[in-house]
This record gives sequence, structure tokens and C-alpha cells, in this order.
Amino acid sequence: MKPEIGQTATIEKMLDKQTVEGFASISEDYNPIHLDENFAKTTQFERPIVHGMLASSLISGLLASKVPGAGSIYLGQSLKFLRPIFVGETVTAKVEVISVREDKPIAVISTQVLNANGEVAVDGEATVMYSV
Repeated sequence: MKPEIGQTATIEKMLDKQTVEGFASISEDYNPIHLDENFAKTTQFERPIVHGMLASSLISGLLASKVPGAGSIYLGQSLKFLRPIFVGETVTAKVEVISVREDKPIAVISTQVLNANGEVAVDGEATVMYSV
């Protein structure tokens, strides 16, 4: 279905220790900043932080399930990691359609992940091919 400019969708998810450990196993990213509380205490964050790519993966779910929806294919994604997300936080991922090509089934979508305080932790832009 063709997306419309201004169309939005959101999803909330709690990124707990079990989720972070599972992502570490899948991605092979065992950086102790994500998994070791004692190590994390020695860093500027003072506690474990969520993998940026784990938080960003929620965007993929939104694109596939809500906007533009089933059958959409990633063509590109830019990401900027602006703030940490701490293990145990509930985050909100959101997307908004900012342009739709007239000649091809391609849309550009603003993507963000907000931390538990509602601050933008991950900011980016996706280009997707949508199903017609």
C-alpha cells in the first residue's frame, strides 16, 4: 500500500538485560559496556547501555509491520547515536513518511528511537521500497 507523507507509526519496547544478552549472542557483540555492570561503572555512563543497533532494529519492525507495512524492503538507513539508552529502559521507536516518489514505489522515512525520558537517542532516515 502506498504510504502518505506525514503518516506515522510508533512502537514501545522494554530493552531489559535478557534482551541485550540475546542481541549480544546473535550479533557477536560482547562489548562489556553492554553486559558487565562492574565494567560499565568505570565508564562515562556508569551503568550498562543498550547496543545502538538493538534499539535501531525496532525501526525495521515498524517499517515491516506498520509503515509502509508488509513487503517493504530496506534500501538504505542512516543512523546517528545521540544519547545512551540504558539497559532496562522502555524506548519508543517512531517513523514518519517524509517523501514518496511518484515514478517508483520508494519512500523516504524519518526514523527515531526515544529514550525513557522522551529524548531522541537515535536519529536517522530510511529509504524503503514499498509493496504495491
